[in-house]
Amino acid sequence: MQPDFRTSTYEHTRQAWRDIWADTDFDRELRTLDYARAQELMSAYLPYLGRSAPILEAGCGMGQIVYYLRQRGYSAIGVDYAPEAIQPTLQRFPDLPLYMGDVHHLPFPSGYFGGYLSFGVVEHFEQGPAAALLEAYRVLRPGGTLVLTVPHPNFVETLRDTVNRLFPSRLERLGPRAEYYERTYHHAELASYVLDAGFRIERIMPYSHSFTFYGLGGVFRGAGYYETSPLAEFAGRTGRLMLPWATAFASLIVGVKPA
Repeated sequence: MQPDFRTSTYEHTRQAWRDIWADTDFDRELRTLDYARAQELMSAYLPYLGRSAPILEAGCGMGQIVYYLRQRGYSAIGVDYAPEAIQPTLQRFPDLPLYMGDVHHLPFPSGYFGGYLSFGVVEHFEQGPAAALLEAYRVLRPGGTLVLTVPHPNFVETLRDTVNRLFPSRLERLGPRAEYYERTYHHAELASYVLDAGFRIERIMPYSHSFTFYGLGGVFRGAGYYETSPLAEFAGRTGRLMLPWATAFASLIVGVKPA
C-alpha cells in the first residue's frame, strides 16, 4: 500500500518543502517550542513516552524537536526527506542523529522504536495517511507509542473558504500560497486511520486553539515568528471551553501498538 509517485503530487510537494526549508532558521524554529501552544502539546504527549527506548520523529524538518527532547534526556532521532532541512542543522550539530529518509520507507528495522512522533506530516500525502501509519506500526516495538498531530477543520478555515468563493479577487490580491498538497482531517476520520493501522487509541485531544485565531490576522498576531497575541490566547482559551473542536487548529492522537 505504497504511494504512487508517478501519478501523485508527492514529488511536487517534496520540492515545495525543500524550498521552504532552504529559507528558515533553526534558532527561530526552536524558539517556537516555548510558545504556549507548543508547551500545551508537549504536556499532553510526553507522559506517554519513556527515556530508555529510542524515539523517532518522522518528518522532523530542521530537527528542533529532536534537539529539544535530547536536551531533556530522551533518545530522539529524526528523519526527513528534505536535505535543505537537516543539512544546515547537522553542520552546526554534527552529533545530532538526523537522517535522510521517507516516512513511507523508513531506514530502520521492525520493532526498533519505543515512540514515533509525527507532527503535521501525513496531511501532505494526497493518498492519505494509511501507508505512513502502517510504516509507523512496523518500526514501533510492541507497546510502543504513536504521537500524531494533523490540522483539524475549524471555523476560520470555513470562513476563509467562503470568503474566497464569494470574492475571488481576494486571492489575486493575496497571491499564490505555497504549492504543496495539504488537507485537514476531522479527528474521527483520523482516528479511523489509526485504528485501521492496528493501533489502540489512548487519547484524542483538540489543541492549538489560539493559532486558529492567528489565522484571522491583525490583532490576533504577535510580533514574533508565528506568534499569537494575548488576545488570540484569550480567544483560544475561550474557544477551547465553549467549542473545543470547532476552534481547534489541530488534533492530537496518541496510540499504542498492542503488546
